[in-house]
Amino acid sequence: MRIGNVELAKPWVDEKGYIAARLREALYEAELAREFLRNGLVRNAAGKAYQAWKAVVAALAAERRETLARLYTGVKRLREGKRVSEADWVIAFMPSTRLREVAKALSEVYGDEVYYVTEVALSLHEYQYNGPDREGVFSRYRTDKHAAKDVEHVVAIVEKYAASIKARLDAQSK
Repeated sequence: MRIGNVELAKPWVDEKGYIAARLREALYEAELAREFLRNGLVRNAAGKAYQAWKAVVAALAAERRETLARLYTGVKRLREGKRVSEADWVIAFMPSTRLREVAKALSEVYGDEVYYVTEVALSLHEYQYNGPDREGVFSRYRTDKHAAKDVEHVVAIVEKYAASIKARLDAQSK
């Protein structure tokens, strides 16, 4: 799988490499979110905060593959014809449409914060496309200021989780 010009390790081939790559992605996206906020680009920052959190959830899912394997029992065929478990496919691609249910499953292992931050991240994802809405019909955020606070909150939690996952990876390597 490619992210920009970087080849992302596939979780069914190199789980630790995949987790490490997703952590780098999370921290890069979080850094971009902060930079966009400093420049007043709140909608762009919201999208980056969402992507950062999605990368964290993918890393957590790879750590707890067995949790997802109980939830996703099917098989997916990749473009090149290779067949992989549906759980591995979800971990690798972490589609937005599956993010909430993955977070709910992972909350049984990592705590409710994973689920609640996912809800905020999904709200930021929606805001990225719709912008603020004073009536609250098209976006949950009535102002850019409210969205910016959630961006800051999500980015801080991304950094906390990334540090925790990295510590677990480092401990496994010893």
